Amino acid sequence: MKVISNIKKYTLIVLRSQALKYATVCVVAVLIVGFLDENSVWNHLKNRQRIAELTEEKVRYHADYERDKAQIRELDRNPKAMEKIARERYFMKADDEDIFVMKEENKESEQPVDDETAQ
Repeated sequence: MKVISNIKKYTLIVLRSQALKYATVCVVAVLIVGFLDENSVWNHLKNRQRIAELTEEKVRYHADYERDKAQIRELDRNPKAMEKIARERYFMKADDEDIFVMKEENKESEQPVDDETAQ
């Protein structure tokens, strides 16, 4: 009951004072616009961060595009470049060649599994 009487007391003080009315309305408006509205400062900051991330992504994709474009130009000009890609990526070979593919084995997979630790 004491809390309710305190709330009533402060509400009456605010309602009687002209300056406190305006101050209260201004504070409530700033809180609503600053934090609760869809165009709030908080959302504005999140959107700026997202724009920065997307700009970085755009720069990365543009660099990839330029690299691929240069590679396509090289493939159009030089038939040896096409042969190099066919050998490196797709393991193609000429008729008189042999290809040996060397793989690195993981050291973790070579370790025997202890029955006690597996259970």
